[in-house]
Amino acid sequence: MDNVFTRGRNHDVFSWDLLGDIKTGRGSLGEEVPVIMYRLMQFTMRDILVKEYGREKADDLMRDAGRLAGVEFTRNELKTNNDFDGFMADLQQTLQSLKVGILRVEFVSANADEITLTVSEDLDCSGIPITNETVCSYDEGFIAGILAEYTNKDYMVQEIDCWADGDRTCRFNCTTTD
Repeated sequence: MDNVFTRGRNHDVFSWDLLGDIKTGRGSLGEEVPVIMYRLMQFTMRDILVKEYGREKADDLMRDAGRLAGVEFTRNELKTNNDFDGFMADLQQTLQSLKVGILRVEFVSANADEITLTVSEDLDCSGIPITNETVCSYDEGFIAGILAEYTNKDYMVQEIDCWADGDRTCRFNCTTTD
């Protein structure tokens, strides 16, 4: 059987077109999916990665996947020709319209080498049980990918507040590594 994910291209490279034509493919069900189904996929995948590789490596892999998603999301869904404020406004609006979360910018240094963002009603964790740990490693990568693609700088993003840690919003410190 032919593998549609590798046909005619390098097998280990993600491509936005692999997401397909969702409107046509889900003509009756539509584009939206309940959060529970997204979380079921994400948390079971993370659980298997933790069992196979340990928590640290699993978090690294989730961050790497999030970073790739952030880069591709920026290339395909955001207006990168805006100034920084315009870009962030577009990002806020897009994340909210896609029901990913409510992004707020708390702090930006003069050269954007340090940024603090919050995401409320986060797709990944808002409402989950308190486990006294941060769990949004995918989001760390996603944000790092978005910022890197827009600024052409590498960012390290660290979640410092998380719903799972008892907070009611996720907070991320973003610093350039260049």
